[in-house]
Amino acid sequence: MMFEHEHPFSLIDLWSEQVQREAESEEDEEEKDDVLIAKQDFKCLCSRCGEEINRYHRYYYSCCHCSDYSVHKFCAELPPSLEDICDVGHTLDFIQSMNWMGDWNCKICGRYHKYGDLWYRCDRCYFQVDVSCGTKMLQKNIIHHPSHKHPLICISKQLLAKCDACGKEHKGNFYHCSMCVRSNFIHSHCAFLPQKLPIQDTTNDVFSHIHHLTLAYSFPIHDQRSKDFPRCRVCRQFFDDPNLWIYKCEKCRYYTHLDCATSRDEPFMSILKSPGTDSKNYKDDEHLDLLHLPFPDPSYSILKHLFSKEKGLSTLEISNKITYKAQGVIHKHPLILEDITIPTSSRIKSISYHDPMKRIQLLCDGCVRPITSGPIYVSDNEGQCNFMLHEWCSRLPAKLIDHPAHQQHTLILRSKAPPRKFFGVFDCDICELPCNGFAYYCKHCYKFIIDVECAFLPKEITHTIHPNHLLSRVYHNDPGEECRMCGVIFTGISFDCHTCNDFRLHAKCALFIPETTRNKCDKHPMKLSYFPIENHKSDYICEVCERELNPEMPFYHCHECMQSMHTTCAPSILQYETYDRYRRGVYQFVNVKFGGRYENSKVHPHPLSFVQGIQDDGQCHKCGYKLQFKMIFKCLTCEFAVDYDCCSDI
Repeated sequence: MMFEHEHPFSLIDLWSEQVQREAESEEDEEEKDDVLIAKQDFKCLCSRCGEEINRYHRYYYSCCHCSDYSVHKFCAELPPSLEDICDVGHTLDFIQSMNWMGDWNCKICGRYHKYGDLWYRCDRCYFQVDVSCGTKMLQKNIIHHPSHKHPLICISKQLLAKCDACGKEHKGNFYHCSMCVRSNFIHSHCAFLPQKLPIQDTTNDVFSHIHHLTLAYSFPIHDQRSKDFPRCRVCRQFFDDPNLWIYKCEKCRYYTHLDCATSRDEPFMSILKSPGTDSKNYKDDEHLDLLHLPFPDPSYSILKHLFSKEKGLSTLEISNKITYKAQGVIHKHPLILEDITIPTSSRIKSISYHDPMKRIQLLCDGCVRPITSGPIYVSDNEGQCNFMLHEWCSRLPAKLIDHPAHQQHTLILRSKAPPRKFFGVFDCDICELPCNGFAYYCKHCYKFIIDVECAFLPKEITHTIHPNHLLSRVYHNDPGEECRMCGVIFTGISFDCHTCNDFRLHAKCALFIPETTRNKCDKHPMKLSYFPIENHKSDYICEVCERELNPEMPFYHCHECMQSMHTTCAPSILQYETYDRYRRGVYQFVNVKFGGRYENSKVHPHPLSFVQGIQDDGQCHKCGYKLQFKMIFKCLTCEFAVDYDCCSDI
């Protein structure tokens, strides 16, 4: 062995440092990652065959005295002769060409060589091949790969086949195992992917990460389940096949497909591209009044977007400057237009804006959104009536013609739901949420009724969960794709992306989940996040309900305090307890203004308050079911409480 070199050699295992590192603790892990990346990129030339030595060869010999002399292990252990290579079947001897032999060409590849190079040669027929071609005949293209326990052999001819590493179709060279019954086919591009991948650079505005990603050779179902079945952070698709390779960073729950992580593009490869991350599929000058969602905070609404900029008198002011009796919208007390920011003596008691940090609640009776700015209409019957109305809500049109969800009839504006709707509460036929604000209803059908937010659904929107792509209003008769915000499959009106056929957004999720919200547990505004947070190593716990949340679904997060909150828990910061058992999507009572008195001696001798049920309210005095998380009527004098549905039946 190594007869052409005078010094001793040592056998190097390129994997030994990696194996040792995995057995050590994770202290200074980032620094060790950098060292490993340098090791995995190790390359040098074999002094015998002239080909590259890399980590997939695993073993090589290095001269103990010459720093620039290294040899493949298989080159160092080459046999002294080769059989069945030349046409006449002679044996070729392994020798070093001498000066008297002159320059020569390999009979297989035709490459020109000078004297002194190594070759296999037959002295009878003068058939000669260089070491590179000779070792290829010996299946030199054998690699040791961490994904498999046996050596993998390169198939000599190019194929068009499916790669078992990435699941895509490739054209080129493949590696396979000759010892296993089920021989995996791994394309050469996947076989030589780096084990550690630094991706601090941004791709299409979404592909960035502060940690190195690690190459994993499977993603077992039980691991996916423990991480709430994460999606690829680039293309947002699931990992359907647990046997495919992925890049992952478990510190941040960051997972990507192989082709997504490397942004690889080949003519025979089906590329999964990130929806919403390519160039815009619309022109700004063609959509001047486009609504960009989510709304900045809970107080903002589509009504504010549409009517707060209008000039002239409102419907209220045109009809009656004192009492609101316009177009069938009636309130029993006179209303006065006031601006909270301007001192006035017209009211004995000052009005305070909605402020969840101070547990002050002030909701509009029209849109049921928080009132955080003026001017507003307030009831002149101070102390007896808490009726409040945004000034822009007074500009609502009295009729809607050709509404996309009910084009056959005109819809009429009502300040309260029709009398058959007990205590003014109705279920909106678009968002399906209970509401006791203003409504548009059909006086012909008496079955169709919608809240004023859903009454003005735009034809097209954009949303930060799916940037750069236009989302169009679509009515679905049959269930199809799930909502990307709440994960529920549904029928009815949604906003769909026609460029990406698998993206759909609930109308209610688009309108009622704002970009920021406030929580008394955190002094900073919490921002809506659609992915697990960078460098978040612990589990995600909601600060309101103190239960675990799934970071693969949208949630609120404070990057300064590292605190999180369910979207369903966000609007309930003024309530005693939260509602949704699944804690995803929209808070069930986001369109309900609790409060008010109900007096009916048939139900109870004392006045009842309309509130949200909590655990201490116990069971309904009529049906016996628990009242927690429901709309209830509760007596503040005694312990009587009854469910909304039961009370409406009495």
